[in-house]
Amino acid sequence: MNTRRLLLTACLAVSLTACGPRAYTRGTYEDPNTIEMLSDRFNENDLQLIAKKMADSLANSPRFSQPQPDGSLPIVLVGKLKNSTSEHIDMRSLGDKIQTALAQTGRFGLVDQQARQDIAEEYEYQQSGYVDPNSAKGPGQQISVDYLMTGDLASIIQEVGRDKLVYYKMTAKLSNVRNGLIEWTDEKQIRKKFEKRGVSW
Repeated sequence: MNTRRLLLTACLAVSLTACGPRAYTRGTYEDPNTIEMLSDRFNENDLQLIAKKMADSLANSPRFSQPQPDGSLPIVLVGKLKNSTSEHIDMRSLGDKIQTALAQTGRFGLVDQQARQDIAEEYEYQQSGYVDPNSAKGPGQQISVDYLMTGDLASIIQEVGRDKLVYYKMTAKLSNVRNGLIEWTDEKQIRKKFEKRGVSW
């Protein structure tokens, strides 16, 4: 009887251990460009595909594919990117990724919107008397932006039976700050299909 009770206790202990809390304790580095779709949500690969498409399209467009006669670079500000999907998507990260991709083309000068606010605060500090007046910087010398990029990310989700289709469309526009004309626009479409399956632990 004691042997049977001992076996039952041992089995119960093993069961409780197997069902106990789990933690991620071991990991490896992965190539960030590797495509992994672990869920049906917007992921880092979608972000990279959009940024690359927009930067390549803009750099190779007829308006910007050739250097300007005076050798200067068109100055671009990546402005507000709107999230029209039902998901929480970090649009600032998307904007940063597009800005980085544009910088890597070597075709554009870039102004960062957040940095402008930080610079304005730095001007105030340098004009406060704490900095040598001969070396202090102040407003009035920043370069003006030639073009403002805006965009909108939308999605359509269809579910039929065990299948789910997720469609994203990113539309970007580059407006001439001087006259408001749209000098360039393009879109990137992403379509993904998922099949509902049981998940086992």
